[in-house]
Amino acid sequence: MEYRFAGCTLDTARHRLVRGRDAVHVEPQVFALLTLLVERQGDVVSRDDIIETVWNGRIVSDATIAARISAARAAVGDDGRTQSVIRTVQRVGLQLVAPVEVVTGAVAARDAPPGAGRQKIRYATSRDGARIAWAVSGAGPPVFRAGHHVTHLERDWNSTLWRPEFDRLGADHTLVRYDIRGSGLSDALTPGSGIEAHVEDMSAVIEAAGLDRFGMITTLQNTAVSIRYVAENPGRVTRLVVQCGYVRGRATRESAPADQDADPSIALLKEGWGDPANGYMRAWLSMFLPDATRDEVTEFIDLIGAASRPEDIAEQRRVVDRLDADAYLSRVDIPTLVIHPRNCAPHPLSEGQRIARGIPGAELMVIEGANVICMPSDPAWEDQMSATLGFL
Repeated sequence: MEYRFAGCTLDTARHRLVRGRDAVHVEPQVFALLTLLVERQGDVVSRDDIIETVWNGRIVSDATIAARISAARAAVGDDGRTQSVIRTVQRVGLQLVAPVEVVTGAVAARDAPPGAGRQKIRYATSRDGARIAWAVSGAGPPVFRAGHHVTHLERDWNSTLWRPEFDRLGADHTLVRYDIRGSGLSDALTPGSGIEAHVEDMSAVIEAAGLDRFGMITTLQNTAVSIRYVAENPGRVTRLVVQCGYVRGRATRESAPADQDADPSIALLKEGWGDPANGYMRAWLSMFLPDATRDEVTEFIDLIGAASRPEDIAEQRRVVDRLDADAYLSRVDIPTLVIHPRNCAPHPLSEGQRIARGIPGAELMVIEGANVICMPSDPAWEDQMSATLGFL
């Protein structure tokens, strides 16, 4: 749905705000606030409604609310003194005072700028013949994003969990993403494959995309793959951002259990994989996303269910848990920013600190939170996004 008001267009499907002819970048909470106001179209929205919609009912400070309101006004060309678009009704709430036009269907498609909200999906061929799916979107200096091990290029592109990040990155950069083997649109996982195959897959995508020198964002298990790629291909990656990453899979850490293959949770996961109604699936995911909302958990389960097959889970887990690039850290000689949540249980802060200590001159940024993936509802999402863009 598109809403036009005060010279602005708010596209809720593409998570996009345009003022005049220019795209305006807003963080998810500000976008949610603007969406709430335009949907109410002139009605006064109470403070309680704002907290319930924007923060999912969480306790937030008055200063935080005021900051988001100020950002929303700035995004639409308004300010707290003029209040020509967003008016404060003292001790009641907020009101969008500008007339709103709702645009749907063919009209929105006709008026959309060329290439708006589009990605192109292609395939690269790895050394062993595996076909690896990759996507390109946005415009500007290239940034390569190495995601987690259960991505789906098409489904993630239309997801409320991932699209805000893709749009922010693609606004000023050419963004390249890919599905690792065994995930999404790429070929199935090869039994017995290790980190070497994943480095070859990453290299194949980079070459197919025609990337020469580029920034890189990496997370979780792909951090080990990225570190090894950077070390073995000096001069290609210009700057590196690590988000909740680790270079030692859980099976290689001091706390690893003696028998890595005797994990009863794998069999239970196979039964409920991709089913948001499965209690065990939700409980298992809560270990990795304890701060996520119920809707975010539901959507994430749907996404990973589409990205991988239940019968591949055990092999994926075996490969991911045994990745190890610790010995390559000292060979990374580019500016590096390591962002890690303070209270992440599966991949504790000590793993992020290990990366920052091992890479010469690396910067460590600790964000508040416990999720392995920073969700749009997380107060730290904007901190991580702004730091990433600023560093790149």
